Amino acid sequence: MEVFIRVDASIEIGTGHVMRCLTLANELTRKEAKVYFICRQLSRNLCKYIQKKGFNVFSLPAPQKGKRLEVDPYVTHSHWLGVNWRTDAKQTKKILVNQKVVDWLIIDHYAIDKKWEEEFRPYVKKIMVIDDLADRAHDCDILLDQNLYVNMESRYEGLLPESCIKLLGPKYALLRPEFQKVRKQLKTRDGKVRRILIFFGGTDPSNETMKALEAIKLLNRNDIIVDIVVGSPNPNKEQVKQIAYQMPNVYYYCQIDNIAELMAQADLAIGAGGSTTWERCFLGLPTITIITAFNQVEVITAAETKGIVINLGKAIEIQSKDIAIKLEELIREPSIIKKLSKHSLETMSEISNCTISKYILEENEYGQSW
Repeated sequence: MEVFIRVDASIEIGTGHVMRCLTLANELTRKEAKVYFICRQLSRNLCKYIQKKGFNVFSLPAPQKGKRLEVDPYVTHSHWLGVNWRTDAKQTKKILVNQKVVDWLIIDHYAIDKKWEEEFRPYVKKIMVIDDLADRAHDCDILLDQNLYVNMESRYEGLLPESCIKLLGPKYALLRPEFQKVRKQLKTRDGKVRRILIFFGGTDPSNETMKALEAIKLLNRNDIIVDIVVGSPNPNKEQVKQIAYQMPNVYYYCQIDNIAELMAQADLAIGAGGSTTWERCFLGLPTITIITAFNQVEVITAAETKGIVINLGKAIEIQSKDIAIKLEELIREPSIIKKLSKHSLETMSEISNCTISKYILEENEYGQSW
């Protein structure tokens, strides 16, 4: 089984798309599939990181500096490709036409839609799309959207082929095996806050990490341990590191692989509303969530309604003192933290992570005639 994954990372795109694709790639590799990545050389890309994880990366050239970018008016994030969609498709096609067979092309990119995907029907057997915007049409055989929405079942109506298999909701969240392992050893949280985890994803371009760090200063509780995690592409990581080192009981980590362990140790988290939401929920970690991107609004609103996060609001509207006030409130009310943890674990009780690889590798098991 030959699988190619088209995905990018950059300051603007973030690292979440690559990380969840790596999780799927590792699962497929364990089932003896051969997986390759196709990524553009954007600023702060993760090509070398993917290679360190054991996967071959076919690199697309960096965008030409100073060249005016032709954007697609029908695709909101088309500029994330760094080139126009036709150029991206042409360059990607040069890679795939040299392959004897491509069983699956997996796409995780907000800048790619049906037009791009249709170009590859003659070159690949099947196409899978990972998306959570539901703002453009796709030509795919499987669509995965692991997020929670009020209108989860209807939001892709009219955007997909009738034959497309839809894998929708947190039960299909792409979680690394370490999370499964840690959950089995998870202790029930008693609501008391002894340890706090701060993590705002791989890039955190608006530097919410520093905002949370300032909130810890305002909290002035030397009896509480704080773990801060940043990604290697984070442009503010050195600044965060220097301040963290000056504070008592604050520990700084950069680009780690054991974040599940830190989540299990923590009693409370402060973080963004991206894909990490489901990792925290899977481990029953109550979180003060700050919305750092527009596509997180619906997800976090739905999660708040379900009682699995504290939604502090949009990052642009939040100051350090707001985080500190909420921290003090939760420290005084252990019952709230216990409820958040309980609801989070219940939400993720039906997780079926391995099912995704089964859809790809064992199609006939699900009644599909491929």
